[in-house]
Amino acid sequence: MEEQTPLLVRSLAAGSSASLASLVALAWGGRRDCASTLAPVNAVSHWLWREAALHQQEASMRYSLPGYAIHHAMSVLWAVVYEKTLERAAAGNRPERRAPGTATVVVAGLGVAALACLVDLKLTPQRLTPGFERRLAPGPLAAVYLLFGLGLALPRLLRRRDSRHMAC
Repeated sequence: MEEQTPLLVRSLAAGSSASLASLVALAWGGRRDCASTLAPVNAVSHWLWREAALHQQEASMRYSLPGYAIHHAMSVLWAVVYEKTLERAAAGNRPERRAPGTATVVVAGLGVAALACLVDLKLTPQRLTPGFERRLAPGPLAAVYLLFGLGLALPRLLRRRDSRHMAC
């Protein structure tokens, strides 16, 4: 079933889910660490507005919307990596070519999130980092990537559950 759905559609679903799930952690961490649920999202727009975005606390068309748009776009980009990883896992299940199991779907999501964390925080020039890492303490930052990874897996898990219920 998954192989019949185009890669772009699967990536949009997984990326959107991951974006929204990690947004929950960004809001929680922002509230906890910055007294602002939007400060970490605003910080992402430092790609456009440089240092000013890193200090923006309030909701703003200038900082919040581009910050979320960038976050969402990067989530979809990482979702392509996730979906391609699962395609390779399914190809390894030959000759049956079964869909990856639940554990594989979740572990792949967490693995891609860990890779995204490494790339975002260690390998990317500071000018292109997410920015929210400068507003969040390590605990909330870890929660962002954890929920991101689980969010990647969520659409596949829901489709699997739905297909099982339809088969009954």
